[in-house]
Amino acid sequence: MSEPIYKLVDPRVWAEAMSAGVFKGAGVDLEDGYIHFSTAEQLPGTLEKWFADFDRLALIEVDTRHFGDELVWEKARGGDLFPHLYDELPMIAVRTVRLLRKGDEGGWLLPDDLSS
Repeated sequence: MSEPIYKLVDPRVWAEAMSAGVFKGAGVDLEDGYIHFSTAEQLPGTLEKWFADFDRLALIEVDTRHFGDELVWEKARGGDLFPHLYDELPMIAVRTVRLLRKGDEGGWLLPDDLSS
């Protein structure tokens, strides 16, 4: 089994993608021309940097076996390699979808069982 990657997105945007049967990206994805993902280890930093103003998010776990050369690992924040998908995200690649929320102290509550 391949290690999953994760997409964070507004739940309403994800609901629209589910209806369409494909996710083409949102916000910065559309601006940059690829879909931004994070590994399990990168999620806390991604949440802090890009999603501080959100109250809820959909956490999409994606199976990388469905991609070939269109999934590229590129240097980004702090020199870490981040997965970028230069294509649409087909629903067949989605393993799970979970709703994230913030805790009483304002920090994001990540599931304890994230695959990494």
